[in-house]
Amino acid sequence: MKLLKAAGLLALGLMTATASQAETRVTYKSAKTSSSYYQMAVQIAEAMKAGTKGDVIVTVEESQGSVQNVMEAAVRPGNYVFTTPPVLVKLAQGGKAMFKDKSNPKFDEIRALFPIPSLTMHFVMRDDSGIKTFADMEGKKILIGKGSFGAREGAKYLGLFGLEGKVSLIDMELSNAVPALKNGQIDGFVTAGSWPAPNVIEAAAGTGVNVLSLTDDQIAKTKRTKLVIPAGTYAGQDKAISTTSLPVVAYTTTQMDNDTAYELTKTFWEQKAKMGSEAAWWKGVDKGLMSNITGKLHPGALKYYEEAGFPVTDAQR
Repeated sequence: MKLLKAAGLLALGLMTATASQAETRVTYKSAKTSSSYYQMAVQIAEAMKAGTKGDVIVTVEESQGSVQNVMEAAVRPGNYVFTTPPVLVKLAQGGKAMFKDKSNPKFDEIRALFPIPSLTMHFVMRDDSGIKTFADMEGKKILIGKGSFGAREGAKYLGLFGLEGKVSLIDMELSNAVPALKNGQIDGFVTAGSWPAPNVIEAAAGTGVNVLSLTDDQIAKTKRTKLVIPAGTYAGQDKAISTTSLPVVAYTTTQMDNDTAYELTKTFWEQKAKMGSEAAWWKGVDKGLMSNITGKLHPGALKYYEEAGFPVTDAQR
């Protein structure tokens, strides 16, 4: 009986060890918990667990921003996944801008997995404000927020389009934009985020808004990526909106093995439709966003893309 009991315990131990070995754990460094990108990370974690039947477990970590995510890529071991605009990876690898004097050869080991929703600029104006073009913003009260990517881009665009000093910028947090628009405190606001943007949906449904389109010349001046928001995305929007975006991509490093990168990439695309049924921002992610990935794909991700017939450039291989 003692021998049988010992054998049973040994078998149980072996089964537990085998299950532990089969389970792959991944750390996903995202954004602040209050952001839509953190919500996306949670969705991805749930999708990975469901799509792999628990073989891949993703733990989401809060981040203070994309620069921190890239910096940690040089020191984090194992299966570290993080999100950032591709331009920051390029700057890190070149030791430029915010990465000046912070060069690290580990940055050259960063590899892309898959695109996620882009940061998309929205210039949201009250229907009754009379603002149909950027020129119409002169003399109007506009909220651009503080300290965020959208605030910096909004201020940059006002300068590029000859409106610096000609618009009354309201000193208020972006979180107050929708109620301020509804009660007439402002004529419009600028926001950046994945589309459809929750605050734009709320403003369009409750107040009636006009989301400005940029001309091709204006988009060229911004040096950002063009993005078209389809007609009907927001209430009352009967035409497509041409605007700018900052692509965002999920990256890892060469420390991740090929099988794990393959499984993550394959599961992401296979689960994307289900994620899109729960949150509309995933509907803006398709094969077309592959062109936004600069630099190399992880070999495991590349294997999936070649099998699935995705467009892949020589520079991404």
